[in-house]
Amino acid sequence: MEDASTNVTHAARLVQLLKIQGFSATEHMKSGSCNYIPSATEHMKSDSCNYIPSRWTVDGKPHESRVEASLACRLVLSSQKLETSQECSAAGIFSYPGECCQDLVFLRRRDELEGYLKDDTLTIQCAIAVLKPLPVPRIPAEEVPVPSSNLHQHLGEILQSKMGSDVTFLVCQESFHAHKNILAARSPVSKAQFFGEMEEKSSRHVEIMDMEPEELGAMLHFIYTDTIPELEKQEEASTVMAQHLLAAADRYGDRLKLICEAKLSGGITVDTAATTLALAQQHNCSRLKAKCVKFIVSTPEVLDAVLATEGYKHLEASCPLVLTELLKSAHGRNAEA
Repeated sequence: MEDASTNVTHAARLVQLLKIQGFSATEHMKSGSCNYIPSATEHMKSDSCNYIPSRWTVDGKPHESRVEASLACRLVLSSQKLETSQECSAAGIFSYPGECCQDLVFLRRRDELEGYLKDDTLTIQCAIAVLKPLPVPRIPAEEVPVPSSNLHQHLGEILQSKMGSDVTFLVCQESFHAHKNILAARSPVSKAQFFGEMEEKSSRHVEIMDMEPEELGAMLHFIYTDTIPELEKQEEASTVMAQHLLAAADRYGDRLKLICEAKLSGGITVDTAATTLALAQQHNCSRLKAKCVKFIVSTPEVLDAVLATEGYKHLEASCPLVLTELLKSAHGRNAEA
């Protein structure tokens, strides 16, 4: 198979006679000092005055692409028949003005010029050809509509259909079928649980004691689809779900944990502030903790209202150290006021 990277259609060709008058004077010049100009755009230079001019360059404006050219030279006899010597040729590719091509050397001694010199004039026939490549056709790029990824939908369907499941979670007498490979890919804890040295490695049934069925179902849905529809609702139940999932997320996935934090941070109320603060303290959610503290001590009225909630009683029992931070924050707020 041929590599057709460039298509050549035809060549622009120029044949011209170059007459060098006073040729004998070149014998006394230094090497490289003899310049002969056969046309307005092609130069020939002699490497030595004992040689016929042998090096050629291309002049002109910079080219957008490389130019391929060839040069063929013959000495012309002084007779009227215009007989020529053996042709000497070279070709080159030029990228910028002044770039040189390979040497042309076809006579080396003075005595070889006998018959070609007349009245101390040497005539050289130069044939220059420049190849013109076809421009590469450009096909306008057309935007092909690409649908959004539906991988999450396919994985969600696998979860719902239970197809190929190899592990069953038992929560409050309810069963949830899942796939160890998918769980391990999405959760470091699950990876250690099913492919490490834990007891569940070969087990097909895992009982979970510290979650409700709704929470486990939502967490599995997130693992397979990366979405939690329950948290997208603007209802109190979605805040409660986020509180419950935060504990599970602390063990099973950083992204789920951040989603729960974001949900709880945007919905702090008098009724939820203390409970959410306790969760933030227990699961190392520093930003959520700071927001809860800021909300609770925002005004004396809000502080009194939070202290009267059942959530505050749970906070006192489970996280007594955080009460000191609350007191310091409240004292600082009062000092500023």
